[in-house]
Amino acid sequence: MSRIVIALGGNALGNSPEEQRKKINEAAASLVGLISQGHEIIISHGNGPQVGMIQKGLNLAAEKDSSFARFALPECTAMSQGYIGYHLQQGILRELTRQKMGWHVATIVTQMEVAANDPAFKDPTKPIGGFYSAKQARELMAEDPHLVMKADSGRGYRQMVASPKPIDIVEKDSILNLLDNEFIVIACGGGGIPVIKNQDGCYEGVPAVIDKDFASAKLAELVEADYFFILTAVERVAIHFGEPDQEDLTELTAAQAEALAKEGHFAPGSMLPKVEAAISFAKKRPEGKAVIASLEKAPLAISGESGTTIFH
Repeated sequence: MSRIVIALGGNALGNSPEEQRKKINEAAASLVGLISQGHEIIISHGNGPQVGMIQKGLNLAAEKDSSFARFALPECTAMSQGYIGYHLQQGILRELTRQKMGWHVATIVTQMEVAANDPAFKDPTKPIGGFYSAKQARELMAEDPHLVMKADSGRGYRQMVASPKPIDIVEKDSILNLLDNEFIVIACGGGGIPVIKNQDGCYEGVPAVIDKDFASAKLAELVEADYFFILTAVERVAIHFGEPDQEDLTELTAAQAEALAKEGHFAPGSMLPKVEAAISFAKKRPEGKAVIASLEKAPLAISGESGTTIFH
């Protein structure tokens, strides 16, 4: 039996609760298909659209009615972990019941430790939430001196937060305990809730966003996964993507993938972070393999019939 960490993109889960339920129900057969092959799975997921909607909705309510509280990003990330995990639990349990499989499913609200001196905190570059006018941005920054608002692609101003690298998972022992007792575990949603250790050795949430693929790679490393699956909209990683000479790749060493990334073959906001996360896992866990594949064909990727495998 192989242990597999699966990273699902937040955009792949839709833009509304109804759309999310539909997409999860469609994906459940592929996910449970890996278990029926005799494997053990841990699922992580993005939350890009979802956490932005949660924070914007709550804070708009607070602006209109003082009886509503404003919510910071760590709390909104926790909320998104809960409701996405709830939908995943329902969809996967429905498929497990259909296939008469006796596994359990549980979501762990996961804290991800980051370094307080991570350079990312000095230059917040990750846009989150909705768009504001320049006047609104100035007013928000005047209310909260820690808030950073910057122009984004000519569409208005958005909050910018740091994107530090993950160094540890606070709940890793709980995740391992559940895995040992036939649970499908959903963890590190949205990259996890970024926390730092204070002088008392306790954890404090920080307004930041951890890249989902890097967080998932850290999860795969810490649970000693045999496979790290990054499931996306395309079947394989390609060079010259979208061009007449596009070449789909089936296998790459970490060194080969790194060289292609340096040559600029992978889009920074799309395939590049996935390839970098796969390289990170392959280097830190030489016994394991990273696979970038489509969600629909995940069961075929184990045998190499689909997807791109990156190994040490």
